[in-house]
Amino acid sequence: MSFRETFEANKERRYIMFGGKGGLGKTTFSAATAFWLAQQGHKVLVFSVDPQASLSDIFQKDIFGKGAVKIMDNLYAQEIDADSHIKNYQNEIRKKILDMYGLAEVPEEIEHYIQAASAEPAMEESAIFDAVVDIVVGGDYDYYIYDLVPLGHALYYLSMAKVYDEWINRITKLREEMRQHEVMVARIKRQKTTEEDLVLNELLYIKNRINQSSGILTDREKTAFFFVVVPEEMIILDTQKAAGLFAKFDVPIAGYVVNRVLPAELAGKDIPPYLQNRLKMQGRYLEEIDKTFGKQVVSRVPELERDVTGLEMIEKLAGIMYGNGNGRH
Repeated sequence: MSFRETFEANKERRYIMFGGKGGLGKTTFSAATAFWLAQQGHKVLVFSVDPQASLSDIFQKDIFGKGAVKIMDNLYAQEIDADSHIKNYQNEIRKKILDMYGLAEVPEEIEHYIQAASAEPAMEESAIFDAVVDIVVGGDYDYYIYDLVPLGHALYYLSMAKVYDEWINRITKLREEMRQHEVMVARIKRQKTTEEDLVLNELLYIKNRINQSSGILTDREKTAFFFVVVPEEMIILDTQKAAGLFAKFDVPIAGYVVNRVLPAELAGKDIPPYLQNRLKMQGRYLEEIDKTFGKQVVSRVPELERDVTGLEMIEKLAGIMYGNGNGRH
C-alpha cells in the first residue's frame, strides 16, 4: 500500500511515529505528514522529542519550549524543552516534601540530592518521556505525529514503560500488604491516613499515566510506526535489527519509507563517474530493501534539490509522499 492508502485503510490510527537512525529525514517526514493530514481537515499536532531535530527550522518559526504553536489551520507543532520539565519536576518534588512532612523549607541535604539526581543523564529522558505522556493522554487533537529520537533512545522510551510498570506493580503490591498492617495500627492509635497511603496513591497515579502512554504506543488499531531508511548497507542492517527489537516491545510497524533516492533517469545521462557509481550502488541497495522489507515499503522519496524548510517545500514533500508527486503510489 502507498502512504495515502495506508492512512485511508486505517482511519482509526491517530498516533503516527517516524523513527530511524539520526539524520535520515524523520523530522521532515513528520512535518510533511502533519501538513497533509491538516489539509484533509484534521486537527494535528506534530511534536519532536529529539533534541537534535528542529521543527523550528523546518517550519521557519520559533517553537522550542513554547508548547503547541499554531503553524496554519489545523496544524500545530511542539518541541519539548527537557530542561524546563526537569525544573518543574524538581519543584513538584519540593512541594510534595513540604506538604507531606509539613516543613517550612526543604532540608539542605535533600535539596542537594534533588540537584544531583536532576543532573543524571537519565533525568532528561525521563522528563521528555513524562512530557510525551502529558501530550498523548491529553486527547486534544485528531492526530499526533511523533518525531522520535534516534533508535537507541526510542527503544529506551519503549522499554521504560514496561520497566516502570513492573517496578510499580511490585512496589504497589508491597505497599498494599504493608498498608493492611498500618491500618490496624492506625486504628489502635486512632491516627488518620498514614503517610504511606500518600506514597501508594502517588505510585498508582504514576502507574496509570504510564499505562495510558504505553497502551497507546502498542495499540495496533490506533498507532502506526514507520521506519525511515536510505539505500545504504549499514542503514539497512541497522533498521533490520531495530525492527526486530521494536517487535519485542509489541510496537506495530506499519511500513518503511525510503529516503534520498537518486532519480533513475540520471543513469542515461552524461553524469560524473562518482554519480554513476552511486546510482549502481543505490540500485543494489534498493533491491535489497525490497527483498528485506517487501510490501511494507510504502514510499520512495527522491533526493530533493534543497532542504525541506518552509511550507512550500513541506507541501512539495507531502505531495510526493501522499500521491501528488514522484513517490511510489
